This record gives sequence, structure tokens and C-alpha cells, in this order.
Amino acid sequence: MTAYTTYGTSTHSTSELAQIVGSSLGLAFAERDSYFRGVYYKADHPDGRVQIQPNLIPGDDGEDDLYALEHPMVGVLLMTENSASDPALQTRLESIERLVRLDRKAR
Repeated sequence: MTAYTTYGTSTHSTSELAQIVGSSLGLAFAERDSYFRGVYYKADHPDGRVQIQPNLIPGDDGEDDLYALEHPMVGVLLMTENSASDPALQTRLESIERLVRLDRKAR
């Protein structure tokens, strides 16, 4: 079973959060640029993947759209994909100041 967890912050920029999470978890984030998501950061770890992106993403009409409509006040999203049986990543992320878990789904 795989767990998909979304965290958010309004305190840090995407690059700041990538540095904080990278040093906290020992991950090396690669900066990516996407037509649909804008500039985001991605890191793989032994149990899955971590991605950090802005909540405001480029819209088709030239206006920015919210990626997470249900969280309009959150500026940056951190999304994980990892084994649902390994809560260690979740525990470490929840210890990062001003990073709040928004959603978790298991499939």
C-alpha cells in the first residue's frame, strides 16, 4: 500500500523549504520547471518520493490557479509518496517548524 501525504506552509518559499527538508532528511532536491506546475523541487528517497511546489500554478488563461483549492492560504505544498507501513518520513516532516499536514490518502 502507498501513502500520499500533502503538507503545506505559508512561511517558506519553495526553495527555502527544499533546503530545510533536504538538510533535515538528507535528501538532494533537483529543481524542475514545468509548464503546468511552474518551478518545483523533487527528491527520491529509498521509500518513495518528495516534491515541493508552489500552490499557485500557471493557469491556461494566463492567470495563476490554485493547485490545492481547499487550502487557498497555503503558499507552498510538499507532497510525499511512500510506503504506508513506514511512518518515519511522516514523523520527521511533522517535526519541521511551520510545516502542517493537510491531507493523507492510502491506496
